[in-house]
Amino acid sequence: MSCIAVIGAGYVGLTTAVCLAHLGHQVHCTDVVADRIATLRSGMTPNVEEGLGELLRQGLASGRLLFSTDNIEAVRNAEFTFLCVPTPQGDDGRADMSYIEQVATQIGPHLAPDSIVVNKSTVPVGSTRVVERVLQRSDISVVSNPEFLREGSAVHDFLHPDRIVIGADDEGTAMKVSGLFIRTSAPIIATDPATAETIKYASNAFLATKVSFANAIAALCEAAGADVRQVVRAMGYDPRIGSDFLRPGPGWGGSCFPKDTAALVRIAEDVGYDFGLLKGVITVNQEQRARVVAKAIRMAGGSVDGKVVALWGLTFKARTDDLRDSPALDIAQKLSAQGARVRAYDPTVRHSLDNIEICDDPYSACANAEVLIVATEWDELRWLDFAKVGEVMASRTIMDARNLLEPSMLYELGFMYEGIGLA
Repeated sequence: MSCIAVIGAGYVGLTTAVCLAHLGHQVHCTDVVADRIATLRSGMTPNVEEGLGELLRQGLASGRLLFSTDNIEAVRNAEFTFLCVPTPQGDDGRADMSYIEQVATQIGPHLAPDSIVVNKSTVPVGSTRVVERVLQRSDISVVSNPEFLREGSAVHDFLHPDRIVIGADDEGTAMKVSGLFIRTSAPIIATDPATAETIKYASNAFLATKVSFANAIAALCEAAGADVRQVVRAMGYDPRIGSDFLRPGPGWGGSCFPKDTAALVRIAEDVGYDFGLLKGVITVNQEQRARVVAKAIRMAGGSVDGKVVALWGLTFKARTDDLRDSPALDIAQKLSAQGARVRAYDPTVRHSLDNIEICDDPYSACANAEVLIVATEWDELRWLDFAKVGEVMASRTIMDARNLLEPSMLYELGFMYEGIGLA
């Protein structure tokens, strides 16, 4: 068992702390937001994440998991300190390192001798060296250990990872960090820090590329009269391609893909490479959101000015309450700018949002609506009473941006239905 400090209790930090405690380590997790710490101490999670609450309460009950706002106390006796603080996208597309530098400056004099600092946040290539310089501690090793967690399945991904990447300057330090994850039985990729940092960006950029490719193929299918569902299904059987992330929709969003793709473009520019392919991926994603809006307007009769538009789903994906860079929100705001009255339902969203009326159930969101847009792939939306949906709508019209619903059933009920990439 190791003594570990985790600085930052956001999506990555909280999952890291809770899961490391579950693996048997003694973990002290901190955050600057006192209300968040109070919530965690009470055994409640501040965000929706399957399995996280149960492991949180187990960790608290066992005494292996502690929360506070005191970074210095947390690191004083820690053998490993994980930095899990935000690295938001700046105006120039680069990741903002200021939070990491502030924390490193604060904890540097108080780190236990010969301990290891682990960069878990998604950081630009070369950030390990930045932290080393800020710490000003020749006895402290700094390594990169990027996360590959998917929101909605982060606990499973941490405990059953596809791989664990460790970027360190020497094999001994890498072995010490790998020992923290020995119970996961995952393959270990030990490399240098710059390579580890690049692996994270390259992985997310490639997944974003698959999504944008699927959306581009969907546009082609609509023009050619083909069915994108069958196209991508057949493609996915090819083991060189695989089916994951090869599904059309309203575009990608969330906390990682937009930030990481923009950051990688800037990283490439900084070293003199024009990453035209990735720029195209980003452009396709922006165009996809505009295509969904255009389809909805056309289906509403050519204008949404003064009309009610229903929106099912607001989060950027199902099984999370994360609204960061959500395609659904972008679509809602674009429709509102066209004069639409947007009424939305999402099972995890109850607070008010600008230009969007939040409804308590999916049926009330559809009241008097000219068109319904399915924007997030919540499974519960499949099994609703669509006869009732049709009764409350002004027009039985559905624009399914997730290809979630069954078209034949809707046609039988008299709906006009369009998906993404369907003939």
